Amino acid sequence: MPLYLTEQDVTDLLTMPDALAAVESAFRSQLSGEATNEPRRRVRARGATLHVMSGAVGGLLGFKAYTVAGGKARFHVSLYDATTGELLALIEADRLGQMRTGAASGVATKYLAAGDARLVGLYGAGWQARTQLEAVAAVRPVDAVAVYSRSTERRERFCEEMGARLGIAGMRPVGRPEEAADGADVVITITSAREPVLRGAWLKPGAHVNAAGGNSLLRRELDDDVVRRASFVAVDDRGQARVEAGELFAAVEKGLLTWEQVHELRYVVGGAVRGRTEASEITLFKSLGVAIEDVAAAAVVYRRARERGAGKEI
Repeated sequence: MPLYLTEQDVTDLLTMPDALAAVESAFRSQLSGEATNEPRRRVRARGATLHVMSGAVGGLLGFKAYTVAGGKARFHVSLYDATTGELLALIEADRLGQMRTGAASGVATKYLAAGDARLVGLYGAGWQARTQLEAVAAVRPVDAVAVYSRSTERRERFCEEMGARLGIAGMRPVGRPEEAADGADVVITITSAREPVLRGAWLKPGAHVNAAGGNSLLRRELDDDVVRRASFVAVDDRGQARVEAGELFAAVEKGLLTWEQVHELRYVVGGAVRGRTEASEITLFKSLGVAIEDVAAAAVVYRRARERGAGKEI
C-alpha cells in the first residue's frame, strides 16, 4: 500500500548530504537518458494558481503539484513505480522542496565555484535561505557569511541561528546590499524581489553566483551587468528558463546573451561541458527548480521511510 508522509517525516528522513547526492545523481541520469523532466505548468482560477511539474528518474515517476492561494502555498509529491505504475507515496513537500532547491545550488557550487571558496554573500534570510547556505557550506569550506535582508531583525536572527547550526563563526548581518557581495567567493540570491538586489559591479573576479529566488519573467534578482560579466551561465532546464528566468530573458532581449550560451547543469555535472576554466571568471547558476530534483529527493524519503517504518499506509 502507498505511504502518506508528512512534513515532519521528510524533516526526519532527508539530510542535506542525501539531497545533494540525489540531485547530482538526477542530473547525471538526465545526461545519460535515464531521467526525463517536464517543465512546470500553471493553471489559474479565482485567484488561485495550481503548479504541476513531472519527471522520471531511474525506475520512478513522479510529479509535484502545489497551489498558491490567499498568500499560502501547499505542496505534495506523488511518487510511482515506473514498472507497475503503482502509487508508492504521497509526500507533503514544502520541506522537500526547500531541501532540493538548496541542493541544486550546492551541486552548482561544487562544479562552478572556486575550490577554495570561503566567503559567502547571501541576499535573503527566509525559509529557503537556510538550505541554500547549508548546501553551499557542505561543498565548500565556508568560514564567513555576510547576510543582507531588508529586515534588520530577520538578518540578525538568521546569522545567530545558522551560525550556531552550521558552526560558522563568521556570520554577520550587513545593512547595505553591496556589503554582502563585497569580496564574496560565492553569492546567493534567494529573495522574492521584482527588481535587482545584486549588481554586477559589486562582484569580484572569480565569484560564483547562485540566483535561486525567482521563477517568473516578472522577477529579476540580478541586474544586466551580472549576466554580462558572467563567463559561464548555467540553468537546471533551458526550456524552463526561456519562460521563467527573468534575468536571462531580459539579457537575451538586450543582446547581452544568447540562449545558445546558456548551458544546462547536467552537462557540467556529467563532464560534457567545462564550466569554470580560469580562476578570474565569474560563473552564474540560475536555479528554477525542476521536477527530477523533486522525484530524486522524494525517492530518498520513500526508501528511508520503508526502512524505518515511517509514514502511514493509505
